[in-house]
Amino acid sequence: MKRREFLTGTALAATGATLASPALTQSRIEWDMVTSWPTGAPGLDDSARRIAQRITDLSNGRLHINVHGAGEIVPSFGVFDAVSQGVAQMYHSVPAYWISKNKAIGMFGSFPFGMNMQEKLGWMYWGGGQALYDGIYDEFGLKGFLAGGTGPQWFGWFHNEIHTLDDLNGMRIRTTGFSGEMLRRVGVAVVTLPGGDVFQALQSGTIDAGEFVGPWNDFAFGFHQVAKNYYGPGVGEPCSTEEIAINASAYNELPDDLKLIIKTVAMSAADETMMDYEINNARTVRTLRDEHEVNIRQLPQEIVEGLAVAANEMAAELLEDDDPKVREVMTSYAGFRNLMAEYAPYATGGQYAARTMMFPEG
Repeated sequence: MKRREFLTGTALAATGATLASPALTQSRIEWDMVTSWPTGAPGLDDSARRIAQRITDLSNGRLHINVHGAGEIVPSFGVFDAVSQGVAQMYHSVPAYWISKNKAIGMFGSFPFGMNMQEKLGWMYWGGGQALYDGIYDEFGLKGFLAGGTGPQWFGWFHNEIHTLDDLNGMRIRTTGFSGEMLRRVGVAVVTLPGGDVFQALQSGTIDAGEFVGPWNDFAFGFHQVAKNYYGPGVGEPCSTEEIAINASAYNELPDDLKLIIKTVAMSAADETMMDYEINNARTVRTLRDEHEVNIRQLPQEIVEGLAVAANEMAAELLEDDDPKVREVMTSYAGFRNLMAEYAPYATGGQYAARTMMFPEG
């Protein structure tokens, strides 16, 4: 999909927009889902629409979800407040965008050098994460579910090569969430932009480097046309988790079977979206390298080590934060992350290392 195919026709962000109360009859409830993604954005918009359609289908149309891309009702970064305030009943976005609401929310999205998507879901389902998530979102009148992951993100697109931590000092780089806070600590001027604005910022020189999601999405946005050095891994976001969140009043009015459908669809979407991204990211990297002369580069170890120091400082501060909920979430997150990191060399990590010795290129 070409960048212009899904950016063309995207409306300017509406301000002060309101929707009519959800249509509620004996047999049909109609909701509006607002998203942080341009209509047609690969993976992201696909996931939102798949979730909406699946809820509609599994409920036999009793709960019908209409999807609105970024800017159609509210801007990308306005969906949290829109659903909290009842402008819409549901949103699809990422927790990384809401750190200004409560720092703890960001940990349900991604944390530098933290858990991958499988580990994150383990924490949510079996490690107490969902209860912590619910406790925070309750304060905003929301009911949330993790509903997908984009796989390990990449560090970003750069006009020029980078070699040392000093090379990052003073650079204007687009990123979000805790990844941005980590980069600020090493001298980066972090710029937060919606995904649809990154191409123009890279092209005009408003930013020196940037990332949005990963190879699949970034290719669709055309970043490779204006920056030829693409660096991984994105240690700031080992997984970027998608979520759906529902206005709590609207959710609480649902019968139990519809609540179960929403929960089940979110759980299935978490796995499905993660696989979708892993496959398409891998294919896209080959395309970028072989057909578009993009330099696929490994992030220099010196930079990785410097960023790890900054990330450790962040984690230590969060463990002593003034907000008890931030401390509670960080303690739980760190404990589960360390458990899985201890296990990984004998399991997933060990398998990744061992399989480099098998299978000829084909």
